Amino acid sequence: MYFGKKRKTNLSDRVPPNQNVTTTFPVLHAGNVPYYENISKWNLQIYGLVEHPKLYSLDEMMSLFPQEERTNDIHCVTGWSKLDTSWQGVSTRELVKDINIHPNARYVILHAEEGWTTNLSIEDFLKESSLLAYSFNNEPLTPEHGYPLRGVFPHLYFWKSAKWLRGIQFTEHNHPGFWERNGYHMEGDPWKEERFSFD
Repeated sequence: MYFGKKRKTNLSDRVPPNQNVTTTFPVLHAGNVPYYENISKWNLQIYGLVEHPKLYSLDEMMSLFPQEERTNDIHCVTGWSKLDTSWQGVSTRELVKDINIHPNARYVILHAEEGWTTNLSIEDFLKESSLLAYSFNNEPLTPEHGYPLRGVFPHLYFWKSAKWLRGIQFTEHNHPGFWERNGYHMEGDPWKEERFSFD
């Protein structure tokens, strides 16, 4: 073991190529960590190519939807993987049940604090493992890890799992987000090592 990491040995079925398993949870992000003096003013907007746009408070996110738990492995584009992470939150499939997504909607743009965005295909967003999480290991998310709500899309590199979510936009066309505009891959499949757009 070195610097909180250990070389993968017989984990090739769980750890993508050129990743190292870590027991820590590194904090990586662009911009500032937001701190909310009054969480009642926070909301999540669901909009775009939907018939019924929504605006949810955190209390509504936690009370209006079935609360689910997911245990999965996560993989960062910088080379670390963390196994058996436990998240609690709302399934993306549950979130969209009453909004009637337009047939032309093919992509989802996640909007976070400070104008940060990332893009997903609608299939990635609605994958069975996809979650909007407010807890990690049965404890509220810390500010550094996305409090009060973050995406968790474990089948993609973890930059796609946007922290500090404020909006979910359904669109017909794919729009690169912050890191995608700065050279990261538009899809980010860790098993294909889709780290950069020129890969």
